[in-house]
Amino acid sequence: MEIEKNILNPRIPEGPIDKKWTNFKTYCKLVSPANKENLEIIVVGTGLAGASAAATLGELGYNVKVFCYSDTPRRAHSIAAQGGINAAKNYRNDGDTVYRLFLDTIKGGDYRSREANVFRLAELSNAIIDHCVAQGIPFARDYAGYLDTRSFGGALLARTFYARGQTGQQLLLGAYGALNRQVKRGKVKIYPRHDVLNIVLYNGKARGIIARDLITGEIKRFSAHAVVLATGGYGNVYFYSTNAKNSNGSLIWRAYKKGALFANPCFVQIHPTCIPIHGEYQSKLTLMSESLRNDGRVWVPKDIETAKKLQRGEIKANDIKPEDRDYFLERRYPTYGNLVPRDIASRAVKERCDAGFGVNKTGRAVFLDLSDAIKKLGIEEINRRYLNLFQMYEKITNENPYETPMMIYPGVHYTMGGLWVDYLLMTTIPGLFAIGECNFSDHGANRLGASALMQGLADGYFILPVTIGDYLASMIKEPPLPTDIEEFNNAEKEVIEEIEKLFSTKKTETVDNFHKRLGEIMWNKVGMSRNEKGLKEAIQEIRELREDFWKNVIVPGTMNELNQELEKALRVADFLELAELIAYDALHRKESCGSHFREEYQTIEGECLRDDENFAYVAAWKFNGLDKEPILYKDILEFKEVKVGIRSYK
Repeated sequence: MEIEKNILNPRIPEGPIDKKWTNFKTYCKLVSPANKENLEIIVVGTGLAGASAAATLGELGYNVKVFCYSDTPRRAHSIAAQGGINAAKNYRNDGDTVYRLFLDTIKGGDYRSREANVFRLAELSNAIIDHCVAQGIPFARDYAGYLDTRSFGGALLARTFYARGQTGQQLLLGAYGALNRQVKRGKVKIYPRHDVLNIVLYNGKARGIIARDLITGEIKRFSAHAVVLATGGYGNVYFYSTNAKNSNGSLIWRAYKKGALFANPCFVQIHPTCIPIHGEYQSKLTLMSESLRNDGRVWVPKDIETAKKLQRGEIKANDIKPEDRDYFLERRYPTYGNLVPRDIASRAVKERCDAGFGVNKTGRAVFLDLSDAIKKLGIEEINRRYLNLFQMYEKITNENPYETPMMIYPGVHYTMGGLWVDYLLMTTIPGLFAIGECNFSDHGANRLGASALMQGLADGYFILPVTIGDYLASMIKEPPLPTDIEEFNNAEKEVIEEIEKLFSTKKTETVDNFHKRLGEIMWNKVGMSRNEKGLKEAIQEIRELREDFWKNVIVPGTMNELNQELEKALRVADFLELAELIAYDALHRKESCGSHFREEYQTIEGECLRDDENFAYVAAWKFNGLDKEPILYKDILEFKEVKVGIRSYK
């Protein structure tokens, strides 16, 4: 990777923006079918990005090893995605184009993403829909049988394709089917219930992994010609998030400690429509799809005394007349209304609750009300769009959302930060690729709704299978790497020493308790709203908590057995290091943009105040040792197609 004076080269192809991807495909290096038979690729993760990449690489003729920590790839967290997937099909004839999707995504990310990557994503969006329809994905259709679409935040048109509230599940089943086809052909081998704990470098290149069998505890070695990470985001560092409890950032963090750069770690998305926390023993948050904001209206009482009555349980939502309700998103953002981007909606919800207008007993909730839509459209149509979401809400809260408004509050949902990758999706470690949520590439400081599925499938089905060939063309003479060499010995030794260290503590406090304490620090001081004082305090508190963890954490049992407490301890050990980098990056970025809101940098109206002169770059950090400041590298953002301006949704 060419790095000069700490300025990164993203290797963006020459030519007009709408020709860059075509030019790359035209002139990149290729691997012949015969040579593909001799090359091995490891893919870690089986969500939409990992499963689609492994299936496509197998289809191309490579030999692929796929690793997941669940008992089946179908349990990957992509299955939880609800609302939909964006594409510029313009089936509604409402003025959509590839270029408009590109512009909306750049603006939605608050001008902190690469033009070339985002345009490629928009360019491939239509092919993704065609591919998925060919697979048989049951997208919603209108009465005439045509594919239906709906609106999502940050767009003034309906470009989101969906399968009720189960879009991620249906797309993952399609990718899983494609993956199984390659398993049957013998091109892909799946290793379920394996936790990948280290990356092996040989001559500076990624050539293998160290994995722990979660059933037996056995430490295993695997080699390949390239390694692809598709391990998702790191939102669980906050403890409460919408992520599955197993979702983690461990492998990308370990890649960072091996030399890969970590980009924009402080860009963490807070989703506005989560079911509020209901008790101290709760372990995660539940998301209510952004799609509900198509028909739902967000409100609090206009009068603070009315809000206090709600908090005390003296009145119910339906007791408040429509004229006494403050539909504050519609009031503040009349053009986009309830469909403003997630970061803006979340801050608006927080502002109302902080001002005392919260509607539950904790004062940390607002109403999401679909009563007007139910009256207008009827229950049958509402069920066609949202049935499983309504059922899920009622099961969790024991309240009927057909009769009373839902309660929502923001929660951690997605991470725009991740491993830095170039245009080819390769990290600064040759042969180590990162796709999907675990890289930083496409969403800037805020991801628009329904763009995560788009990116995961674009990376897996269409981009990585091309770009990895450009790298592997130079590896065709490399024989398979034996796993009994010094590099594998050292990597395995690192893993075993860390595990043994976890068993050697005083054993006075549980893993979950340490994780909760970390989550409180992160939410309170590195959450929706940040300031210099709080960030400096957070860094010091995280270091003290990390020291306490390594002295006192309880890890029962042994390493040579099924041991879920050991699995959690390894995760939290990494979170305690990653959290510090998140806070450090937030402290470094002296501006507000997208999800990163510094209280010192805001407009008179309380909106983000960017500093394009000093911070129009991707901050990519190099590991420099624990308790030491990381080294900053910059990926300078140049805007030639987009006119950078104030990000307004009013």
